[in-house]
Amino acid sequence: MSITPEYLQHEEYQNRKRKLGEIRELGIDPYPASYKPQDTAQKLQTTYGHSAIGHSEDAAAGSTQTASVAGRLILFRAMGKNAFGHIQDASGRIQIMFNRDLTQVTGYTPQGEEALSPFKFIEKKIDLGDIIGIEGNLFHTNKGELTIFAKRVTLLCKTLLPLPDKHAGLSDKEQRYRKRWLDLIANEHVKNTFLLRTQILRFVRKFLDDAHFTEVETPILQSVYGGAEARPFLTKLNALDQEMFMRISLEPSLKKLIVGGIDRVYEIGKVFRNEGIDRSHNPEFTLMEAYASYWDYKDMMVFCENLFEKMALHLYGTTEVPALSLETQQPIKIHFKAPWKRLTMKESLIEYAKINPDDLTDQEMREMLLASETCDPKKITPLTRGLLIAALFETFVEQHLIQPHHITDHPIETAILCKPKANEEGLIERFESFVLGGEICNAYSELNDPELQRKLFDEQSKRRDSGDEEASPVDEEFIEAIHQGMPPTGGIGIGIDRLVMLLTNEHSIRDVLYFPWMKPQ
Repeated sequence: MSITPEYLQHEEYQNRKRKLGEIRELGIDPYPASYKPQDTAQKLQTTYGHSAIGHSEDAAAGSTQTASVAGRLILFRAMGKNAFGHIQDASGRIQIMFNRDLTQVTGYTPQGEEALSPFKFIEKKIDLGDIIGIEGNLFHTNKGELTIFAKRVTLLCKTLLPLPDKHAGLSDKEQRYRKRWLDLIANEHVKNTFLLRTQILRFVRKFLDDAHFTEVETPILQSVYGGAEARPFLTKLNALDQEMFMRISLEPSLKKLIVGGIDRVYEIGKVFRNEGIDRSHNPEFTLMEAYASYWDYKDMMVFCENLFEKMALHLYGTTEVPALSLETQQPIKIHFKAPWKRLTMKESLIEYAKINPDDLTDQEMREMLLASETCDPKKITPLTRGLLIAALFETFVEQHLIQPHHITDHPIETAILCKPKANEEGLIERFESFVLGGEICNAYSELNDPELQRKLFDEQSKRRDSGDEEASPVDEEFIEAIHQGMPPTGGIGIGIDRLVMLLTNEHSIRDVLYFPWMKPQ
């Protein structure tokens, strides 16, 4: 049994549907296939906003610069012989003046004494939110506002539902996320955030391309998942009657390509982790991973710094990027100029938390974590010493890393795909970078010892068998590839959504995703 949507019962919907029928009866196509505007609002404002182009009388006579735009009608007010409105296109807004005597409507010729004039047709049949084309001549009003004197109006799309709250904007965040199309119409800063996201992605790609990395695409559906500690999404391939998983990482596939001789490789793609939803997590997110043969984590650290420094210069013209302190809610500047501060995990604990793990037993570390009241006792109790140290760092240090930091020398238990650090037992060649108290990237000297890789996978498999839902299964095909020889390799992963949050000063991942996951209504 079908359910009639609530909006179809609204009075405004019924009114607009009636107008749609009347427009069609007049022989006007309310949904033409195409329209070719020659200008945009921004182009006109930039070119003619401050130049002397004449007054309304000159525009009425057709002696001023012509203009042709298309967009959504977001304001309309009648004033005697004229009416003024605003058109919004993808670039911005511009004012339109409709004239009682000179403005015509495409496809409409009044028939009979009772027929509406073109001006009245616009006033009575076109609503806020309708998409229209405008052809006319430019002029400046007495207040200096650039305006198009509309000679011809073309209806391009008759809308059947109004914009929210008379276009005052959407104030309810949940509705903004659910109905992003309305959010983009109503809130200019939202559109600017997403345009900046596009610029960031374009810059990241160019930076990698210029460094001779090859962009590739690898499978999203996998028979074995791995490369991170996370629960996967499960699906089924009907053609083979086979259980499949949505990938949780890009790493295994990209490393196979390194084995295959593509010395520098990267991918920007969606990954899926069946985990919690909060300010910085969405089950579906965009990840960039890059791998370079013959590099190590120190080379990748310099590469990371250069990427962020040049990206800040590209976007803001400076390496000092504006941000908002999560703790004080006061404006601050993030300094991305290389080199960034570098601390080992142990050094960071000593400097920011006054904790030296060398002076503590495992039980003392557990008690400190449990006393913080932010840790789940069930997860803390079974942790080994290395994972306890990592948990201390996450609990007591991360929030203090406001300016860019590289944190190195992680315990070996934290990453099974990372190369152990030479001559320092229990540590790996890994760094994580932090800004504004959050992780922005993760990088390794990649493990290419096939025997050690097998051993670490087997240990992870035991954790999985004992009930650890985030431990990945053994990927035999990946281990086989490592047996056939992977050169020394440095790798890095950057969460694109968190990167956009950082560079647009947004504090929720939902504000940088066009369609964040929302619980169905």
